[in-house]
Formats: sequence, C-alpha cells, structure tokens
Amino acid sequence: MDIKEQLEIIKRGSDEILIESELLEKMKKKVSLKIKAGFDPTAPDLHLGHVVLLNKLRQFQDLGHEVYFLIGDFTGMIGDPTGKNATRPALSEEDVKKNAETYSEQVFKILDKSKTKIVFNSEWLNDLGASGIVKLASTHTVARMLERDDFSKRYKANQPISIHEFLYPLLQGYDSVSLKSDIEIGGTDQKFNLLMGRELQKHFNQEPQCILTMPLLEGLDGVQKMSKSSGNYIGINEPPEVIFAKLLSLSDDLMWRYIDLLSLSTLDQIKSWKKRVESGENPKNIKVEFAKEIVNRLYNENASNEAEKNFNVRAKGDIPDDIEEHSLSVIESDGVNIPQLLKKIDFVTSTSEAIRLIKGGGIKINGEKIKDLKFITVKGESFTIQVGKRKFAKINP
Repeated sequence: MDIKEQLEIIKRGSDEILIESELLEKMKKKVSLKIKAGFDPTAPDLHLGHVVLLNKLRQFQDLGHEVYFLIGDFTGMIGDPTGKNATRPALSEEDVKKNAETYSEQVFKILDKSKTKIVFNSEWLNDLGASGIVKLASTHTVARMLERDDFSKRYKANQPISIHEFLYPLLQGYDSVSLKSDIEIGGTDQKFNLLMGRELQKHFNQEPQCILTMPLLEGLDGVQKMSKSSGNYIGINEPPEVIFAKLLSLSDDLMWRYIDLLSLSTLDQIKSWKKRVESGENPKNIKVEFAKEIVNRLYNENASNEAEKNFNVRAKGDIPDDIEEHSLSVIESDGVNIPQLLKKIDFVTSTSEAIRLIKGGGIKINGEKIKDLKFITVKGESFTIQVGKRKFAKINP
C-alpha cells in the first residue's frame, strides 16, 4: 500500500501525530516499524476505552508493522498519576500479576496473536536497580516535571505529590528506550509521558519515537473517562448480551462518539448511518447495527444475533430462555429476603436500592410485581426474579 494511503488509515480517529514528517521518513526507511503501547494492569478487565487503542494497534498490524503490547507490571505497582488529584494507592505484586494474566488472554479479542509480542516492563526495570533509577532521575529537573498539567495543578493547590510519582513518566519513557520503539500510542492524557520516551531516547542516542495520541472514550454516563472504578464501563469480557444492552443504553448523541472511536465500518457506511437518522429513522436501529458489530468482533456472529434476540425478548418483558441461575441461600422461616437476594446476585449495588425498586414496582417474581420486602415461598420451589425489563434470574432451592 502507498505510504500516503497508510498514513490516512493511521490518522483515522487519532488526535495528534508528533511529528508527522518524521513518521513519513520512518515509513520510507523501514518496511516494518516497532509500535509500542503500554497498559498498566490496575484492574482485571480491559474495556472499550482500551479498544480505542487496540483498534489502532490492529490497524498497524494489518499494515505489516510489529506491535509490542507492553504490560506495565512494574509501573503498575507505582500507579500512573495521570489525571489524578491525589496519590494513587500502590497495587500489590500479587494483584498486578493476576490482572496481567487476564490482559494477556483478553487482548487477542482484537489483536492478531501471530503479530503481537507481549512484554512486561519488569524485564528491564527490575534490572535497572537503584543506581540506574538515580541516573534516570538525573536526566530531568523538578521544574520540568511541574510543567505537567496535573502535577502543576496539585502543586498550586498545595495537594501532596509523592517523589515516586515523578518516577512514573521516567520509567514509562525508559520502556521506549529498552524496546527502541519507533512509534508509541497512548491516550491524549498520556502526552507528557509519551514525550518523555522521546526525550530519553535522544538522551540514549536513539532515534526518537513518533507519538500517536488517541481520544479518550467517555463512559456510559457520557461525562467521565470510561473506567471500571467509575462503574461506567463496558468490559470486553462481559457476556455478549450485557455488552449489547449497554451499547443500546447509550444516549443518541453519545452513540456517534462511540461509533467514531470504535467502529471499523467504512467512513461511507458511517455517513449513511448519519443520513438515515437525519432522514427521520429511529437512532435505535443504528445502535443495533453498531452493537452487533462490536459483539461480533469480541465474540462471533452467532453471539451477536443471540444478544439481539435476547435483548428484544427482555424489552417486551418476556422471560429469555438462557437466563442465569442461582442457588437460594438467603431465606428465613417466613420467606425470602428479596433485598438481600438481589444484592447477593449482583442485580443491585445495595439493599437500599433494592428496597426503592420494590416500592416503585420494579421487581417481579414469576411475572408478578411484589410489594413486600419478603417473598413467601415454599422450600424446594424454584422461581424467576426480574429487575426492570432486562435483568432475569432463576432462583433454585
């Protein structure tokens, strides 16, 4: 493919390339570039926010370039201070290892396994040692670190900044030195860290990497960046019907943001979707097509069709065939304590939420709304519980 055509694919959906002229020169000199993207295993699940970056990595792979999926098992124990107004608690080595294992499994839902090298930055950062870290720290001043927006804000607000937080961008930058990366991809909030890699490569007499920043995907609330800690995420390992339903719950405006950042449909296809809505078609139809695309990519076509079918069944209030099942363990002599049961099966976040739902008529047992907090049932008898239109579970004795 012509280099200019490749560049158009690379630029699609991206925020900024630093420096584009340098990237063109690299592409002219090398058939295969070394592409790096780092992920700290701070939670066990990857989500669609990560897929924005993973999609771009896959595009690089399809163009014949070499992708290094870097798991920050060493830096994850420090905690990335990006965008934080307080020092992040350090993760234990055990948590980091456990989360890293799940990343290695999930990433190949998007990336080509045969063209991906998974690396851990503990491989070189453990060997760096105290002496090496001190030398690394000597390459930059405190004043330079305080140019970083989040550090600057915290300093001006008299909010504490721990010394080890200054080390994070240096260590991330050293990853680029160790890998001799040609391009590093990251979110727009990572620009300082990405530039640090570029500067350190110059310091170590390497050709500096180019930087490609990608927009941050908002969560389901449409406000905060998608993250598991905010509870506004769609995990790529969630069941197909859950992913489908969450995508259908997007507001009509937010739907386009997700399509622009996540869909691999052609630009002409996306334009046709927009024209259909402008002509008066219900945006829900577009959400369905988009949701099926995402589920198909994360699972397969059968899973996307089944997810749509189950969603429609739930929307009508019918009971799907393949609902989850749980054993009855929250029972008293005078009946089942419904708020405790709903909390136990993760249908609500708290018993107080369950109580509000019951009082509002949002809970059904065997298709009938319940008003009492305790549901009288005969021991040995199964029943179906429903929360709203889409959450169903069969409770067995």
